[in-house]
Amino acid sequence: MSTPYPATLLDHTFEEGIALTQEARNYIAYREQADRREFDLPRCLVAGYQHTRISARLIQVMTWLLAMKGLLAGEISPEQFISPQYAIEDSEECSSDKGEGDEGMPVGLRDLLIRSHALYARIRRLDAMVRTKLAAGEVPNFASLSGPAIVTLH
Repeated sequence: MSTPYPATLLDHTFEEGIALTQEARNYIAYREQADRREFDLPRCLVAGYQHTRISARLIQVMTWLLAMKGLLAGEISPEQFISPQYAIEDSEECSSDKGEGDEGMPVGLRDLLIRSHALYARIRRLDAMVRTKLAAGEVPNFASLSGPAIVTLH
């Protein structure tokens, strides 16, 4: 039986990512049809583009979080982690906050845009910090950061 350990910031962020991914999936699966009935073709295309942006952000975030968990568990090496495969891309589609204030978009879609953008931006900052440390041959010491520790030392 494994020893339970206190939830870390990484655990909380992972759970947030899972919950947001499920919420986005449900929104797209169930609300998109209703949105299409209310919108003309140009508005449907804009809403579809925003759905794609949310999905792209969440795919990158969840890939990074899973890779970080793998790194911390020793399942992947630091060299593997810093490869482009696990990098958070700085693309205009994911980095931009375009659409978040579009009053013509449904409130639920705008909310998902805002929250996925915030999570994506947080992971980008964390990714940059971790990559800098790993490139310098250092193991990130998350316990020295202000706020909750990201990893718990066993």
